[in-house]
Amino acid sequence: MTIRFDGKVAIVTGAGGGLGRAHALELAARGAKVVVNDLGGAVDGTGGSSAAAEAVVAEIKAAGGEAIANGASVTDDAGVAHLVKQTMDQWGRIDILVANAGILRDKSFAKMEIKDFDAVMAVHVMGTVKPAKAIWQIMRDQQYGRIVVTTSSTGLYGNFGQTNYGCAKLGLVGFMNTLKLEGAKDNIKVNAICPVAGTRMTENLMPPEMVQALKPEYVTPAVVYLVSEEAPTGMIVSAAAGAFSAAQIVESKGINLGHGATADTIAENWAKITDFTGAKHLNMGNEHSAHFFELLKQTPVTP
Repeated sequence: MTIRFDGKVAIVTGAGGGLGRAHALELAARGAKVVVNDLGGAVDGTGGSSAAAEAVVAEIKAAGGEAIANGASVTDDAGVAHLVKQTMDQWGRIDILVANAGILRDKSFAKMEIKDFDAVMAVHVMGTVKPAKAIWQIMRDQQYGRIVVTTSSTGLYGNFGQTNYGCAKLGLVGFMNTLKLEGAKDNIKVNAICPVAGTRMTENLMPPEMVQALKPEYVTPAVVYLVSEEAPTGMIVSAAAGAFSAAQIVESKGINLGHGATADTIAENWAKITDFTGAKHLNMGNEHSAHFFELLKQTPVTP
């Protein structure tokens, strides 16, 4: 099977380099018309230039593809509105959003200033929410859409010095989990990519040989699949150097301690509460309630 995107229009944010560039190039190579969005700022989000986006557009055109550049900040309402208008004026539809734009402002929580927390949350969370909201009705009207948000192992598992980044990245999983439900009836599929790649955002965190082994383009096949017609929905896919896995949030089977439960009985039964044998993946919030209703049918465990 060869996945193609002929006739499809894709917006890729943060596409002036690294992962976004790799995603944009591959989508274009497979027939998509691509909007290369990049503010062109530094890793910490300061500054800006359209040069990076324009360079990727030049690469795409040189290879025979179609693309336009956009230098809007994904945190700016007017800029996002212009991004969508520019795309619709050019091609009349939007089928794909790859929300890749991001910044880093790493410090231990003790040393981090709130402005650095705000900045990272703004770019990663609202910089995904705002473009998604701006194209949502377009995708509903088309009865077709594919959205990929970018999460991280820091959000899923934690990483020292990245409380702001981790908070933002797990927040995007929550966004994806709800958006997949709201988009289902309109054939809008929403997934998350959890990449491990050597980019300018990570090159100072890895030895050079690891940066070389973890090229961004090795992550891109997962993104391409997740925005294809055949895509699943509501999945977190991890990707690194040609290796791929899926991640899930699961809940243990749990036990019923009854209305007389105390902190002491929880302590006494902690091993049972945290036993993940037979753990469940829940697809929506009301399944969580159903899980507990089933527990409450069981005879309470007595001390």
